[in-house]
Amino acid sequence: MNAPTIYRDLAVFGAVLLAAGTLSVLFRLLLGRVFRAPGKGWGVLVSRSGGPAVFLAVISAVRALFAVGPEADRYLEAAFFFFAVVLVLRFVDAAVVMIYAGRRRPYPLPDVLRGMIFAAIYLWLFFTILKTMLGLNIGTLLAGSAILTAVLGLALQGVLSNILSGLSLHFTRAFSRGDWVAIGGHEGVVQDTNWRETRLLDRQTNIVVLPNNAVASEKIVNFSRPTRKTALLLVFKISPAAPAGEVYDALLEAAGDCPSVLASPSPQAYATAFDETGLSYTLKFWIEDFARKHPITGEVASLAWYKLRRRGVEVAVSWPDRVGEITGAMEAFRPTAAKAAADDIERTTSILRGSTLLRRFGGERPGELIVAESGLRELAARVRRSPYTKGEILCRQGDKGTSCFLVVRGLIHGQIGYEENGRRFQTEFDIGPGGLFGEMSLFNGLPRTATGRVAEDSELIEILAQDFGRLLAGNPDMTETIAEMISARNAQNKEFLLKIKELSAKEVEDSADKHRVLAYLRKFVAGLWK
Repeated sequence: MNAPTIYRDLAVFGAVLLAAGTLSVLFRLLLGRVFRAPGKGWGVLVSRSGGPAVFLAVISAVRALFAVGPEADRYLEAAFFFFAVVLVLRFVDAAVVMIYAGRRRPYPLPDVLRGMIFAAIYLWLFFTILKTMLGLNIGTLLAGSAILTAVLGLALQGVLSNILSGLSLHFTRAFSRGDWVAIGGHEGVVQDTNWRETRLLDRQTNIVVLPNNAVASEKIVNFSRPTRKTALLLVFKISPAAPAGEVYDALLEAAGDCPSVLASPSPQAYATAFDETGLSYTLKFWIEDFARKHPITGEVASLAWYKLRRRGVEVAVSWPDRVGEITGAMEAFRPTAAKAAADDIERTTSILRGSTLLRRFGGERPGELIVAESGLRELAARVRRSPYTKGEILCRQGDKGTSCFLVVRGLIHGQIGYEENGRRFQTEFDIGPGGLFGEMSLFNGLPRTATGRVAEDSELIEILAQDFGRLLAGNPDMTETIAEMISARNAQNKEFLLKIKELSAKEVEDSADKHRVLAYLRKFVAGLWK
């Protein structure tokens, strides 16, 4: 065969491969439009098998429709065999991937290792076909390729380092796709790991690309393993004058009120250090949704601030700020403070007067005050208006009740769980300004019949049992009036109260009996002076 004929056959062979490659690329583009996720479901099978199938179809069509030279036909036959083996290998690989995906199990081989295995098989198959089907002496080619490999190895040291690091990360299973990790100074969720790099989606929704060799040399913290439960720490600097028990209670309540904080393991609070500005307390709690780390931390911190403030506990400030506060307080004119206190009592008295707490409900004179103005002022001087933030839990159904809440501003959302015909139901209600929550526990000592949560930033007055008892002691006529009102209301709601499993039948019966309620109130008032 002369040289022009050989060149012509080689040109035909190259043109066929070029055409097949072009059609293969077009096929993959079309595949991306047909399957929204080519890497999932049946898209895996079509995607993995489509390329070799296109090459086989083009080679078969050319051999059947065109008269090519013997040398070109021999090359096309070798190429047909090569792509046929590739098609079988890819079909089997895609089928195995689909089986693992159907069973919701991860593929045992990492993508990097699987790719390198297939590359080695393809290379071995290529040299085998050259030697057996085309009769070429591959010894010289292998020797040349070894020299070329050495040159490329020196030139691509960084690339090889990334590949080996990627394999190490996959074999050690330091992280998987979807895990929340911190790598060096970067924190995010793992999007992908390939032969060269690891991609993270950080909290600013930016893609961070890290070379595998850099990842392997950094400290890696995986927040998704061994479980998705992750502990968070919040540090508070508190005034040294604050009782430690009060601080612990406030911090643990704050963690317990946040729905995103896990109940198990239970939150922990402890003092860690102290200096001239105060004590450092650490609140430790567990979450599962690490993606919401900052919103959850902020919610717990906000709840803790409100609870600490209501207990009279202040976050410690620097000494210059503290000295400024003391100096300002010393320079303040005392009558001004006294007037402010008097104005505060007057406002609280007005709020109590406008509420339903001390007014008749039902009967012949609904809405009438049952206490004198002096009694209102005495109670106003004892109670305190306090801020509450959204999400705080005032009480839970079944808890022992020792107070009630009057809404000055904001909203309380209540939930009552009850049983009927063996099934569990829940009813919900809202209490706005002027309304009461939890008064049944205050008036007759029953367990809490509802769970109360602050629905928006609010201002509430908590009326404690001892303050209410002193009001009854100073106004004995109120006791019988309240007993009559409470027993009448409970008798009216008796059927529903019996459905609340936290209340016994005896407690419900007693709460609807005027004489038993009256006896409880008198016993309660007498107990204050023991």
